[in-house]
Order: sequence, then C-alpha cells, then structure tokens
Amino acid sequence: MRPYALILLALLVALLLSIAIGSVFIPPADLWAALTGQSASDTVHTILWSIRLPRTALIALVGAALAGSGAAYQGLFRNPLADPYLIGVASGAGLGAVLAMSIKWPYSLAGLMAVPLAAFFAGLLTVFIVYRLARVGGSLPTTNLILSGVAISSFATSLTSFLMLRSSGELRRALGWLLGGVSLGGWDSVLALLPFLAIGLTTLTLSGHALNLLQFGDDQAAQLGLDTRRAKFIIVIAASLVTAAAVAFAGIIGFIGLIVPHIVRIWWGADYRRVVPLSILGGASTLLLIDTLARVVIAPQELPLGIVTALAGAPFFLWVLRRAKLGGIW
Repeated sequence: MRPYALILLALLVALLLSIAIGSVFIPPADLWAALTGQSASDTVHTILWSIRLPRTALIALVGAALAGSGAAYQGLFRNPLADPYLIGVASGAGLGAVLAMSIKWPYSLAGLMAVPLAAFFAGLLTVFIVYRLARVGGSLPTTNLILSGVAISSFATSLTSFLMLRSSGELRRALGWLLGGVSLGGWDSVLALLPFLAIGLTTLTLSGHALNLLQFGDDQAAQLGLDTRRAKFIIVIAASLVTAAAVAFAGIIGFIGLIVPHIVRIWWGADYRRVVPLSILGGASTLLLIDTLARVVIAPQELPLGIVTALAGAPFFLWVLRRAKLGGIW
C-alpha cells in the first residue's frame, strides 16, 4: 500500500495548493472555514466554490486522463516514448476545435459547448480513421498504427494551421486553446467530462493484466489465452476516449502522458495492474502542481499549461530517448 499512500498524499497536497493559490490567496483558516461551511466571507466562498474548486477538479481529471492513457499506450505499443498524442488524437481534436472557433456561435449553452464538442468528436473520428488505415485483415500491427497516426496527425496539423491563417478574429483564442489550458470554467465542464473519464479510465485500469501479457508479444500473449485483437481494440478506444475528452476541455497539453507513467515504472515496477492506477493518480497531482506554478510565475497573468509541460517534458523526452538508445528502459 506504500505507493498508493505516497501518491494519494501528493494528490492531497496538490489539491490544497491548487485551491489556495491564485490571484487571490486564500489563507488556511479561511480555506478550512469555507470548505466546512463555517463562517467565511462571501468573497472567499464565491472564489472557492465557483472558480477554484471546479478548475481544480477539471485540471485533476485532465491530468488523470492524460497519464492513464499514456500508460496504456506505452504498454500497448511496448514503447517508452509513446504518449496520448501518438495516434493523432490531439491533432484531430485541435482541428475540430479550431474549426468550431471559426464559426460565430451564439452566446448560449450550445454555443459555449461547441468547441469542446467539436474537439471531442474530431478526436474520436481521428482514432477511427487511423484504426481503419492501420488494420490489416484481422490484425492491428503496432507499426502500422504508429505510422498511420503520424500521417493523420501531420495532415490535421496542416489543416489547423491553414484555418488559423485564414481566420483573424478567433486567432488569439485558437492559439490559446492549442497551447493548453482551461477554456471553460464552472461545474458544467466537470460534469460533462466526468462520465467519459469514468468509463475510459475504469476500462484501462481493468486492462492491466492484458497489458502485462502484451509485453511478451502478440503470439505469446495469444498462447497465454489473451484475445489480442479484442484487447488492443478495447485499450485503443478507451485510451483515445479519455484523451479526446481531456483535449476537448483543456486544449493540447503534452508530455504528461510520457513523464508520469515512466516515473511510475522506474519507482514501482512495470506491472501494469499498478502502473495504470498509479499513473492516473500521479497525473492528477502532477498537472495540478504545474497549473499552480503556471498561475504564479508571471502573476497576475497565467502561462498556458502546454508551455510549462513542454519546458519540463522536452528535456525529459531527450533523457528517455538516450536511455532507450543505451537499452536501459525495458
């Protein structure tokens, strides 16, 4: 239980820092009073329950989604460099979001939800196209899946760049969204995201045994009784579902799905029955800490989350790549 206790403690600390730190700092006494329903100023109560808590919940869910799907992709592809963006989910979702931004939607609930919904469905459509292109007969070769994902991702990125060049009024909004961050606030976004993550992350957690068997290769996994085609299909769909949902509400945030699962495997081993749930919890706490840092570095302005994760993730990626070349990972 030690790994779970440690990572739950880190998540608790990250949650408290996230709801206390911001443009208005909430002292511990006021924070406790507002959380327990005791006497607290109306300002503190409004900031906490209407702004900080829903943002904190959304960021935690997004971090959990990205790290959980990253762990699943790395296990599925048996590649430590895999992350949720490997098969083009993020690029496809980004294209859908920018396409929705180019349309002048009315200021209503449907209009406000147009961007995340377009990103979500475009991400799922991308997964479907990549899966159909990569499939050979009744099998799904990993190399084909990766190459198809890279090709579709490049195509979607090119279309996104074209739309941004053609659009003037929504360019700043589209750029901010693509750099990563919480575009929609309030509890509605949390409630809209929660069902997709509950289904997808539960499925990935239950797929730990299948991921362990897939580490031996498809043929040996099949000899051990695993339906590899069915297992791969379920894992790809579940991982892509949570990734598309996270991107739809928080934009493109890279490297969380690469860094967190890799650290979990280094510290606590490569058993995916533990790697996936620990990555989910670790992703939530890591992105919360990054979000808190992004709010205070150049306060009162906020740094986009994608910039902060890229600054930390790019050197980590190079380190992982160097270890992979030296044969020190798997």
